[in-house]
Amino acid sequence: MIWISILSVAILLLSLLPTLMFIKNLQLYLPANQTDERIAAAHKESISVLIPARNEAAGIAVTLEHLLKSDHPQFEILVLDDHSEDGTAEIVSSIAQRDNRVRLLHSNPLPTGWNGKQHACWQLAQQAQHPWLLFLDADVHVEVAALSRIMAQMLDRPVSLLSGFPRQVTGTFSEQLLIPMMHIVLLGYLPIERMRASHDASFSAGCGQLFFAKRADYFQCGGHAKISASRHDGIKLPKLFRSSGMSTDLFDATDLSACRMYRGYAQVTRGLLKNATEGIANAVLLIPFTILLGGAFVAPSILIVLALIFGWPVWLSVLLAVATLVSFVPRVMAAQRFRQAWLGVVLHPLAVAWFLMLQWRAWLVGMLGRRVAWRGRMS
Repeated sequence: MIWISILSVAILLLSLLPTLMFIKNLQLYLPANQTDERIAAAHKESISVLIPARNEAAGIAVTLEHLLKSDHPQFEILVLDDHSEDGTAEIVSSIAQRDNRVRLLHSNPLPTGWNGKQHACWQLAQQAQHPWLLFLDADVHVEVAALSRIMAQMLDRPVSLLSGFPRQVTGTFSEQLLIPMMHIVLLGYLPIERMRASHDASFSAGCGQLFFAKRADYFQCGGHAKISASRHDGIKLPKLFRSSGMSTDLFDATDLSACRMYRGYAQVTRGLLKNATEGIANAVLLIPFTILLGGAFVAPSILIVLALIFGWPVWLSVLLAVATLVSFVPRVMAAQRFRQAWLGVVLHPLAVAWFLMLQWRAWLVGMLGRRVAWRGRMS
């Protein structure tokens, strides 16, 4: 029973770590309130919205219509058709013909060793005409005030690269359980205060769905050309900026944008596998994060059940009950703030276990020298 007692205390501490970090980080992560004066200053800046698009016919029109309703006075929208096999180019061309703020570009052939998205973003940046670059995934829908408010956020922060995390729209069971894990990992284990106080590349974090950069700084550090082979610009682009001595930051864009990143089990699985090795699923981080996440969010629920079944001492059962309750706090707070599905809250231990299994699967696939295909490409 001694070893069970020691394990239970360790589990409680592991549960407290991300919960306390999440509570602290949530306040730092929220966007700053914008005054009329700051919004007016933002309106004086011109923005190039850059959208890489490959086989996005199902949703690209909606994305563009949202952008064209923006209240920002000065912006252009560049869409690069990346050898789509559907009607993406035709849809964008039709919209461009009636609104000259939209320009359709066609991608050059994908060079050997390049990832498709990085190649598309690099080409877009080279064609942009304005001093501020907003890289936006083709399935991100923005609110009317989004461009102005993102610009205002940038003016509030002395950074070269700013990343916003849109509201993650989820539909199916796997989406509701797994997609919200991005906020659990981000806010539960990234010390945002320390990140903002340094250029340390180990604190690199961002969301590839929405990046906002100073054009001059972007080209000074090499931009997407320097991460040409990566599939995970969410980590690699901030790391590039930080390694170049520039600062990066992130903020909650839940109220400014929304994105349904994946649809259904197959897309969720492939999506999480395709870039996992550049995130957690590597030899350095996989075991520590398995201990941290498994110990904090999975083990408490398992141990409290065992305590009730085998009649462990009351004090031990109480300790494990506290650890179990604590382990659910970040998921509850995330569901409230980021409008996430409550099914994921109820099944949070299962979600974490599932997420970790996918990380180990990604590591194994990588060890076997295989890559997960995405949008018809292996890169």
